[in-house]
Amino acid sequence: MSTFWSVWVIVLTLANLALVTWVLFANRKVAVNDQDDPENKTTGHVYDGIEEYDNPLPKWWFLLFVATLIFSVAYLVIYPGMGNFKGIGGWTSVGALKADQAKAQAEFKETYGKYAEMPIEQIAENRDALKMGARIFANNCAVCHGADGGGNYGFPDLTDNDWLYGGSPEKILETLHKGRQGMMPPQEPIIGGDGVKQVAEYVLSLSGQEHDAALAEQGSQVFGTVCMACHGADGKGNQALGAPNLTDDIWLYGGTREEIQHSVRGGRSNNMPSQSDKLREDKIRLVAAYVYSLSRQEDVQQ
Repeated sequence: MSTFWSVWVIVLTLANLALVTWVLFANRKVAVNDQDDPENKTTGHVYDGIEEYDNPLPKWWFLLFVATLIFSVAYLVIYPGMGNFKGIGGWTSVGALKADQAKAQAEFKETYGKYAEMPIEQIAENRDALKMGARIFANNCAVCHGADGGGNYGFPDLTDNDWLYGGSPEKILETLHKGRQGMMPPQEPIIGGDGVKQVAEYVLSLSGQEHDAALAEQGSQVFGTVCMACHGADGKGNQALGAPNLTDDIWLYGGTREEIQHSVRGGRSNNMPSQSDKLREDKIRLVAAYVYSLSRQEDVQQ
């Protein structure tokens, strides 16, 4: 705050306090002075037959106002409120915020801190930890992956064993820390409309679905030229690139003929943001353990 505005605030504040004090004490005195009738304490104003008296405030009420004024002066001396004057108490909003944050961090450390260095597999065996991980997941991840982790259109199912980038604890942590950027470029400008149909039939054959054998045979050649670099020669994908496995019945954007053609023709793009700027390390590890436990449930069922 500039010196001018600091002085402006100080002058206005003191002037208002002085004015309020003057009004309070000035009204303690009876202003009516009727020489003809000394007992007359009215002001002479009459409203609907009701006469207005000029009585001072009750003493307790007056003292309450005085106490308020004293408190105001003491407050402005101790705390900042007079322009650039910082107050003799040294209080600042930033300091109060940091103190509250330090207190919160101490409380959180007691609850979450023990998980910051604990192996993910061990956290996944802790029922209380999984409950905390589930709540953090619900607040931060469920909007995309679903409340049960079962995924949505364009967002992976976390309850199966089909992983775009790997499902080990280390890979799950890497995904949470760094995020993921999935990108399949449009192929129609490269292989043409007929090539799109041929590749789609070949992909249908890889996953064991009904397909046109003749088109699939032609599509296998196009696939080997254009698609194999990411999805592999056998179509089983590449976790290093996030390229999905095309030989199973798990589809991120749908596995019908039309949906596959759409993916090949126009490409796909998706992004999972990094969670490091939203969650502390201990909370990230709790989420990782929860996600890891979701995929292990299928192992148990099988």
